[in-house]
Amino acid sequence: MKKSFKMNLRISYNSPVILTFCILCTLIFILDKYAFPKLNLIANIFTVPGNSKSAVPFNFKSVTDYLKLFTHVFGHLNWNHLVGNLSFILLIGPLLEERYGSPVITLMFCVTAFVTGVLNVCLIPNSLLGSSGIAFMLIILASFTSISKNEIPLSFLFVFILFLGSEIFLRKSDSGISVLAHVAGGLCGSMFGFLVAPKARPAKKAKTQNASQASYSASSQSEYGNSYYSSDNQKNSDSEETVIGTIEL
Repeated sequence: MKKSFKMNLRISYNSPVILTFCILCTLIFILDKYAFPKLNLIANIFTVPGNSKSAVPFNFKSVTDYLKLFTHVFGHLNWNHLVGNLSFILLIGPLLEERYGSPVITLMFCVTAFVTGVLNVCLIPNSLLGSSGIAFMLIILASFTSISKNEIPLSFLFVFILFLGSEIFLRKSDSGISVLAHVAGGLCGSMFGFLVAPKARPAKKAKTQNASQASYSASSQSEYGNSYYSSDNQKNSDSEETVIGTIEL
C-alpha cells in the first residue's frame, strides 16, 4: 500500500484591510524619517491640527486639512509609537476583519479616524497623529465577542490596562498622542459592537461542502475496501512507502 503525504504552505494575504493599513503606516514612516526627511511628510499630511488656540490651528478653508481628519492615523512619531500601535492592530484586527468583513472594517477605520480628528480640532490645542484610536477601537470591539456570552476574559482586561496605561502614563503629554483619541476610539468600538452585526456565514455552502466531503469519504472507503481484498494486496503491502510532497512558500 502506498501512502502519500503532501503539504503545501502558502503565504496568504489573509487580512487585506489590516495588512494594507499596517504596511502603509510603515512605508510612510520610513519615507518621512529616512528617504525624504526634509519634506516633513508626516507633519504636513499625516497630522491633524489642533483647535483655534493651537500654534498651527485647523484651517477651514484648506482641503488638505480636511483630508488630515482621516490621514492622521497613518502618521507616527517614532519606532516605539509605530510598533506599539501596529502590534495591537495586527494581533486583534485580522480576527475582527474575518468576523465583520473587510468593507465594514474599512468603514470602522474611517469613522474612528474622522471622530478622533474632529474632536481634536474642536477641543485640543495640540496636533494629533497616530493609530492609537484605531487600536483602542479594535480592543473594545473584540471584547464584545465574550461579553455577549456574559463573561469578560481576563486576557482582555490585561490588554486594556496595559495599552491604556502605557499610552497615558508612559507618553509625554506634549508628544502629539492624545488621551482623547483613546477615549473616542473606545466609544467608537462600543458603538460598533452594539450596532454592527457580524457577517452571516454561508450555511448553504457549508452544507454543500459537508455533503461533498461525505460523498468523497464514502467513495474513498469503497475503493479502499475493494483494493484491500484484491489479489494484489500482498504486493502493495510489501512495497509500502511514504512520499512527502514539496513545500510551496
